[in-house]
Amino acid sequence: MQFELLIPFRAQRAQIHARWEALIHAEPVNTPLANPNALVHLIEGSIDEIFSSLATGSTPRTPARKPSAAEERPVCPCGRNPLLVYFVAGQQAMREALVLAQAAAPRLDAVERDTALTEVNLVFSRIARRETESFCAVCQHRNSAAVTASPPGRAMCISGF
Repeated sequence: MQFELLIPFRAQRAQIHARWEALIHAEPVNTPLANPNALVHLIEGSIDEIFSSLATGSTPRTPARKPSAAEERPVCPCGRNPLLVYFVAGQQAMREALVLAQAAAPRLDAVERDTALTEVNLVFSRIARRETESFCAVCQHRNSAAVTASPPGRAMCISGF
């Protein structure tokens, strides 16, 4: 991400945290582990990792293509993973902050703004997918859920939740 944009983006850290926390609290709780008061303790570490990835350029500067909606969202076969709500809320908070940072950097053109949004989405999706899949790997419901046939490479859980 361009240094000119990263500075005002990082300057909104406190607002990102507050918005992320507010969005988590607005979502319904589907399991005890999804308690918003437990999830808010993860926010600072996630913000650190996101900004670190953006600053070091661990994402291609000009991605070859934008990720599809299916690639952006992590998949949880049983739907009980508390990180699903956590990362949806976080991505919304980060996108809102990016728009405000872009407004503070008026010299950016449309291509640079789109590239920055794509970079944030790619970094966020990579982290969300990794963390969600790690949690799912230890889930006690992963093998007990009834799974029906879906399109190739996808599983749909119909465990009652």
